[in-house]
Amino acid sequence: MSLDTTAAQPKKILAISGSDVLSGGGFQADLATYSQYGIYGFVAITSIVTAENDVFEIFPTASWLFEKQLKSFDKIDFDAIKIGLLPTPEIAELALDFVRTKKRKQPLIFDPVLVFKENNDAEIHQMLAVLEKFLPFATIITPNLREAEILSGMKIIDLADMTAAAQAIYDKYAVAVVIKGGNRLGNVSAVDVYYDGVAFETYSKPLLASQSNNGAGCTFASSIASGIVLNGLADLPKIISDSKTFVYQAILSANEYGVFQHEN
Repeated sequence: MSLDTTAAQPKKILAISGSDVLSGGGFQADLATYSQYGIYGFVAITSIVTAENDVFEIFPTASWLFEKQLKSFDKIDFDAIKIGLLPTPEIAELALDFVRTKKRKQPLIFDPVLVFKENNDAEIHQMLAVLEKFLPFATIITPNLREAEILSGMKIIDLADMTAAAQAIYDKYAVAVVIKGGNRLGNVSAVDVYYDGVAFETYSKPLLASQSNNGAGCTFASSIASGIVLNGLADLPKIISDSKTFVYQAILSANEYGVFQHEN
């Protein structure tokens, strides 16, 4: 049997992400999302997240091992890079050095995981100083409400605050932003706000309070990355809208561990 070398090769996305032992989030959600779009996913694992007795713990990858993972990709030209959980300043700096070597050749979708269940304020602000260095390279960032508060320096309690925070983040960092409202505003809808320095967009879906949404943020960012790779940047608001729908359908079909079971 001969191989068909004329067939189009799949697009390639690198996920720099943690490993979720429950497989609802982390790189497991990233790869599951890419596969739905027919995209080949690569992974550099930043950490392992466990959930013993419902207590989440993060175990960072050894810096030397993480660096070896990144060096394995020296000769690969990715169509996009998606960055998720960076558990330590050392891991973040290594990821940043890798992004710099790529010299902005591909879109960078940055999910700034500043707030995790076990983080304290000192750790959060230490990481912020490092993560801000990624933003000049980012195509779009996808903070949740608490992360948006940290990035904007504002308190967010309603949709008007989300809009103001999105503008503040853009004004500060000059990068397109979509703030994930999720279920944290206490309404009947999950609302996200996008701003690119020109126009605002608001996206809304009914809350699915009875469903597991573990990994929704990872899936959302990876869906956006996939949409950018396949369709370009000409209509980013539509890509975000489609990604919002993708995540909504994923949550509808999820088991109790997360959103990774999504099927078209």
